[in-house]
Amino acid sequence: MGNRRFDFDALSFRIAMTGVALLALLFLAAPTVVVIWVSFTSGYSLKFPPPGYSLRWYVELWNAWQLQFALMNSLKVAAWATGLSILLGVAASLGIARSASLTARVLDSLFLSPLVLPALAFGLSSLMFFSLVGVPVSPLTLIIGHTVVSVPFVVRNTVASLAQMNPTLLEASASLGATRWFTFRRITLPLIRPGIMAGGFIAFMASFDNVPVSLFLRDAATDMLPIRMWQDLEGKLDVTVAALSGVLIVATIALMMVMERIAGLSKRLT
Repeated sequence: MGNRRFDFDALSFRIAMTGVALLALLFLAAPTVVVIWVSFTSGYSLKFPPPGYSLRWYVELWNAWQLQFALMNSLKVAAWATGLSILLGVAASLGIARSASLTARVLDSLFLSPLVLPALAFGLSSLMFFSLVGVPVSPLTLIIGHTVVSVPFVVRNTVASLAQMNPTLLEASASLGATRWFTFRRITLPLIRPGIMAGGFIAFMASFDNVPVSLFLRDAATDMLPIRMWQDLEGKLDVTVAALSGVLIVATIALMMVMERIAGLSKRLT
């Protein structure tokens, strides 16, 4: 009887947790499904369920020059921010990963601090800092701001990869007369490359989708895609924005699948 009671309790716990997980997944996935569903509407405004179905709004994306301009700006800023984040993040990770000193711990906390600060507070404080030093907002300040908030993702993933690397490999390379640069290029870099790629992917997505930093650090001529989509939805509920959202969702899923094949993204995030 005791074993049966134990089995029943375990089974009921699994059923309850599975139900909660499925319910949470439903709440998380439902908005995405609704956006994709509405993007195929034949109407002239966002309405759920759609009165009819058509691909007209996906065709309209070819003529939406404002969205295309904002998309190119977001891609350029995200590319620059990701490149700089990888350079700074990898260099920082090499310095703090295997060090137990107080300085290394302080630097580790400093590099991860943008993840702790509220995004709006960081954007506003960045604007105040650039104003204080006399630097006007421009694409340069935007790239700097995006780099700061993207570096922690590269640092976290690269440090995790370095922690899993066998230190005897570096010792063996040094004992055979290899220079530090040779050891890094032929041993360290190939072993931590999946972590760097995973961190770079997350940094790119964080920069591309960033609103608070872009809101404060962009100039009038630098239109960013998230802000443009937000303004179009707030002002006129443009269905083209739903079509673009569908394209971005599919592109993101495709990139995640590619990164899963190349770098094992899911393993790096657990």
